[in-house]
Amino acid sequence: MYELISAIKIKTYSVLRVWKYSLGSFSDSKTERYDNWIAIIRTIIFVSYMITNCFIVAGVVRHWNGTPNVSNDTECVVK
Repeated sequence: MYELISAIKIKTYSVLRVWKYSLGSFSDSKTERYDNWIAIIRTIIFVSYMITNCFIVAGVVRHWNGTPNVSNDTECVVK
């Protein structure tokens, strides 16, 4: 059981490390202390962009059909 937990921790650490470097973290000694915080902030920004994009796409799909904006029960008055 301990070996399984250890293997999961190693795999999780490697996935998080790849995610951190894919977001643009650097491996220099100057910013090494802040790499995890930078990755967290960039992940929050990325997730907010994805959520915003999902709402935009949902709105486009919702209004995809060609229904007119004026319903049939609206009366047109010409002066």
